[in-house]
Amino acid sequence: MTTQTKPNKKELTREKNQKLILDAAEQLFSQLGYDGASMSMVAKEACVPKANILYYFKSKDGLYEAVIDRIIAHWNLGLDNVTPEDDPAHVLYNYIKSKVILAVNQPLQSRLFASEILRGAPYLQNYFRTNTRPWVKQKVDVFQAWIDADKMDNVDPYHLLFTIWSTTQYYADFQAEVLLVMNKLEYDKTDVAHITQSIAHIILKGIGLKIPEQSEA
Repeated sequence: MTTQTKPNKKELTREKNQKLILDAAEQLFSQLGYDGASMSMVAKEACVPKANILYYFKSKDGLYEAVIDRIIAHWNLGLDNVTPEDDPAHVLYNYIKSKVILAVNQPLQSRLFASEILRGAPYLQNYFRTNTRPWVKQKVDVFQAWIDADKMDNVDPYHLLFTIWSTTQYYADFQAEVLLVMNKLEYDKTDVAHITQSIAHIILKGIGLKIPEQSEA
């Protein structure tokens, strides 16, 4: 039986510094964009020497990619280990819910990513080729397996994924519009459930699925 070794002090310090740097970079890149945020500004916001950032991330491009990578990792929770044997209704409902939670609680992440895409993703072309494409292809293959097994309607798996992304991230990217139209100052604790139920009902029903019973309000 193997025993797990606890992180030593050096590893814990490294993790703490990297989180401080990534949190600061995420905030500044979201507010100022890639060109507007400098490494010196990130260092000041994170309260670490600029040399530490270069030690961990090598360059501004490396830091930016690490920020985007962390954002995408958060957004993709719920689909990482999905298999053809899983129930599509449960998987897709939970994925929608996780993305709504992020949209409501961490809108800056979505806005940063959207801003990069709107500019043509100049700093992420290689990332999309080497990371995003394989990840999406794996999920699309699972969706297609569900379709082939008559577990859900025959829809284009790519566009199903794009639909989930666009509808959930709208509540982050266009938060100001949503709140103004709904005459609210901010999202409250009931909004995640209401948004999730509405989006899930529309999407799942549209592909021949029902909302899982334990998920119904």
